Amino acid sequence: MKRFILKKLLAWKNSSYRKPLILKGVRQVGKTWILKEFGKCYYENTAYFNFDENEEYKQFFETTKDVDRILQNLMLASGQKILPEKTLIIFDEVQDCPKVINSMKYFCENAPQYHIACAGSLLGIALAKPSSFPVGKVNFMQIDPMT
Repeated sequence: MKRFILKKLLAWKNSSYRKPLILKGVRQVGKTWILKEFGKCYYENTAYFNFDENEEYKQFFETTKDVDRILQNLMLASGQKILPEKTLIIFDEVQDCPKVINSMKYFCENAPQYHIACAGSLLGIALAKPSSFPVGKVNFMQIDPMT
């Protein structure tokens, strides 16, 4: 079975106006699964970071807004290379780390060659904090239950 949203994700990937993506949807609708499947099908590799399972990832965003430094820490923690345009970077459960959402501004401005997608439950609550949200620096996409 294919999800309809795969076409939208592919259009996002190929867009010259692509910004970091925030995937919205209700709980248990398949946000994590679809991002991993998308990475497997359309990228050379996928770098997956779950902020609920690995709280140490949060520290990479607490002390700096420097994208290169954040990427170095992520590569070191994951043991894999993150290559521009060839790696899909997935930040999952980002509601546990609002500074990740804020960092999307810096990825958009200083490193647009990196393909980043965020997902998380209760994301709407995290996005409601106006002081930490990168207005105009992210793309949104909605995933709905399968039809």
